[in-house]
Amino acid sequence: MRGEPSYDAVVVGAGPNGLAAAITVAAAGRSVLLLERADTVGGGTRSAALTLPGFVHDVCSAIHPLAVASPFFRTLPLAADGLAWIEPPVALAHPFDDEPPALLVRSVEATAATLGVDAGAYRRLMGPLVRTWPRLAGDVLRPLLGVPRHPLALARFGLRALRSARGLAERLFTGARARALLAGLAAHSMLPLETPGGAGVALVLGALGHAVGWPFPRGGAQRIADALAAHLRSLGGEIRTGVEVETLAALPASRLVLCDVTPRQLLALAGPRLPDRYRRRLAAYRYGPGVFKLDLALDGPIPWRDTACSEAGTVHVGGTLGEIADAERAVAGGAHPARPFVLLAQPTRFDPSRAPAGRHTVWAYCHVPSGSDADLTDAIERQVERFAPGFRDRILARCAHTARDVERENPNYVGGDINGGVQDLWQTLARPMLRPTPYATPTPGLYLCSSATPPGGGVHGMCGHLAARAALAALR
Repeated sequence: MRGEPSYDAVVVGAGPNGLAAAITVAAAGRSVLLLERADTVGGGTRSAALTLPGFVHDVCSAIHPLAVASPFFRTLPLAADGLAWIEPPVALAHPFDDEPPALLVRSVEATAATLGVDAGAYRRLMGPLVRTWPRLAGDVLRPLLGVPRHPLALARFGLRALRSARGLAERLFTGARARALLAGLAAHSMLPLETPGGAGVALVLGALGHAVGWPFPRGGAQRIADALAAHLRSLGGEIRTGVEVETLAALPASRLVLCDVTPRQLLALAGPRLPDRYRRRLAAYRYGPGVFKLDLALDGPIPWRDTACSEAGTVHVGGTLGEIADAERAVAGGAHPARPFVLLAQPTRFDPSRAPAGRHTVWAYCHVPSGSDADLTDAIERQVERFAPGFRDRILARCAHTARDVERENPNYVGGDINGGVQDLWQTLARPMLRPTPYATPTPGLYLCSSATPPGGGVHGMCGHLAARAALAALR
């Protein structure tokens, strides 16, 4: 931003949103430099040998329905750059102590058949959402303040999305399986299940499971970032890794700067470039709970009591709606639940390239209070053992990350918050604050393009893409 511009844009941070922003700039015929503090691009889509040699683990995100559904990613030739998707026969399994699991599969009808007395209610809930998803996706994955392209579809979605997840589950369903299935979907929001608007996350994830599945990349999440980086380079974009940006004043001269960081890092980077009022509002931005992450190397597959769980890429380990609600409410209150709700993926069941022959990996995490340094390895393993007796006997190696560890490795995850900030009703609408163009700052040429902007958390690249579009429009 100093002197004669040597680039049209400099992008700080090479997570999925930073990559998407840089691609959007380069595709417009503009010169762009992408800087990343880590040695590899990817942010939340990185993979590494975290346990033993030959075992590939996803460092943060593992299952990617939003990436497949992303209106921006769908326009890119990522398959040509080596990205291949694997879709397990069952997107999600939700086991119980004394009855068969609830199973989310592509067919609404087949999913409903696993829910007993609530089969009809589930069909009535999800059927219309799945039918309208191609129209709904474009409105859900953009700022909600804009004029919707399909207002009727969005309004029908909103009538239920604005409810609390617990309220919607107890209103629509009478059986334990359907209620728990909806609760587990909603718990991805990292909000208590009684929070108004929490049902929206459950409805989106459920609809995605039917519309596009819950797939993951062959070879690990790093393949998403690598494909995006390869496409950026093919457009003439430049990438430099291992570059720590401590102040925007140190950046090469450019017309635009787009930052794939959250408000806390933007305050540190921009310093006095930002007006006082805007700085105060950024400082008031709210972050949510953290995560405790556990990666495991196993000498065999997880021995689920019900073998249907072995066909699922993702397993929600948490029991009933009441148990999940208690665990998430405890976290929101600053406590560590004895029985946490565990999100678990078992990619090597379907992608043997990630481990030596006959061996397997497990990716799991649970929610914890922000900044927690507690080790919940035992609590997570006990929850899995509850539904898979003998599971612990198969563990060869562990790699645990507390919420503080998660933030140390990626400063965007403040307190271990992998969503980039609380995503309740207000902070979904006003992300990071209420502005006509939420990506723009009052400083000319400076934009925010992280998950702290609409549409929020998830691997979809829409925050970066939409921020870059806004920046390019202002540049023109």
